[in-house]
Parts: sequence; C-alpha cells; structure tokens
Amino acid sequence: MPPELPPSTHVTVSHHGAVTCLTLNRPHKRNALSLQVIAELRHAMENLPASTGAVVLDGAGEHFCAGLDLSELAETSPAEGLMHSRVWYEAFERIQFGRCPVVCVMHGAVIGGGLELASVAHVRVAEPSAYFGLPEGQRGIFLGGGGSVRVSKLIGASRVAEMMLTGHVYTAEEGLRIGLAHHLVGAGEGLRKGMELAARIASNAPLSNFAILQALPLIAEQPMAHGLLTEGLMATVTQSDAEAKARMRAFLEKRAGKVVPAAAQPQGVQ
Repeated sequence: MPPELPPSTHVTVSHHGAVTCLTLNRPHKRNALSLQVIAELRHAMENLPASTGAVVLDGAGEHFCAGLDLSELAETSPAEGLMHSRVWYEAFERIQFGRCPVVCVMHGAVIGGGLELASVAHVRVAEPSAYFGLPEGQRGIFLGGGGSVRVSKLIGASRVAEMMLTGHVYTAEEGLRIGLAHHLVGAGEGLRKGMELAARIASNAPLSNFAILQALPLIAEQPMAHGLLTEGLMATVTQSDAEAKARMRAFLEKRAGKVVPAAAQPQGVQ
C-alpha cells in the first residue's frame, strides 16, 4: 500500500472508484503554482492508490490556473532560477510519465505555467470560460515549466512564439481548434465530462494504458525505422497479456461492443 498522503493545503485529493481527482486549491491566488503546489502535485502522483486507473486534474474557484506564482522568482539568482525549473520538470515528468493517464479540466485562466501544466495531461477538456495565454514576454521572462517543448508540440513553435511576443490570448473555441483542448463542453460541465472520460480510460487494460503513456511519446520522436520497431515490440508485449487475450476473445465471441460513432450508440453505451 502507498504511504498515506500528508495533509494538503494547496492540492485536494479525492477518490471516486478507479478515478482519483486532484484539485488545485488556491482560488484566492487564481491557483497560481508555487513550489509548495508543485511538491503536493508530485507527492499525490507518486502515491496514488493501487485502485486508481486514471486521474482528473482541475482547479477550485473561477480559474484552472493563472500560472507561476511570480513572487517566488522576484529575487532569485540565476542558479536558483534554474533549480526552480528543475523542480517543475521533475514533478511534471511524474504526471506525464506516471502510472495513470491524466485528464485535465480547464476553465477560466489557463495561463503561463497553468498552460504548461495542462499540456502535461493526456486528455484536456475545456469549458467555454477557458482562455489560454503565454504572457512571459510581457513579464520579461521565458517559459520555465517545459512549455517551450510541450506546448510547442501541441500547437507549433511559431504559434507559441506569437503568443509570447504579442500576448495573444486564445478563447476556448480557438483552443479546441488549434489543439490546446480535445473536448469543449458547456459551462459547468467540465468536471462531469472529465470524470466520465477518466472512468472510461481506467476501464482499459493497464498494460495498454502504460504503453500509450510511455511508448507513444518515444515513437513520435524516433526515426521511422526505430519507431516501427518500438511499436512492434509494444504491440507484441500488450497482446501477449492475459487481459488483452480475454478482451479479444470477448470481441470475437460478440460479448464486446463494436466501435460506432457517438450519435449511433444506443442510450447508456459509451
């Protein structure tokens, strides 16, 4: 059993069957990311219950996350600034390459470090109030939480540069169009949708989810020959798993549903 989580002041942890919900809980600071918040996020991801199959990440109050808590950088030395980024990198790696997929629910400000955090998640849900920005250029700083890599992979380095240079803010609808969100739902419906998606993800075979989280990013970075070999190896490993064999038998024996468009699904079928 994982060790019990210590009392948390900035990240609320709740469990709902196979889904664990992590909620940024600094609404008076628009959920700005301090080193304490980062440490609590890392601790929560490293100590998920064995029963957790997926994680939902959201924010309390009117905003998901308005970015870095700038008060922590105001008087730092270059060495301290570098170490500050390293702390973020290590924590975000635990989220992106942890044991469980993460669904991020975004509303209100998804700005700077908040967008960097959202880009670490595997599935992103936006409410209409969500807006996206990278104001680092106007603050006289540069991205320091991995956004120059992760956000650039989502929307391209040219678009990231334009956001940083001009302060361009994207709406939820625009964010969906350019790839900052996978789903756009109605006002107040983000958490319900996020929990629904997380429950669906948690129902997958664990080894399949592991392969998607760990191997897919590597394949995307590899030359084609290397990527195809990695893919073949992961396909062999996953399809050899007992749970995969059971699921394939269920499909062949018509005990599992077929893939159909959402509009064509009978009521109650996800």
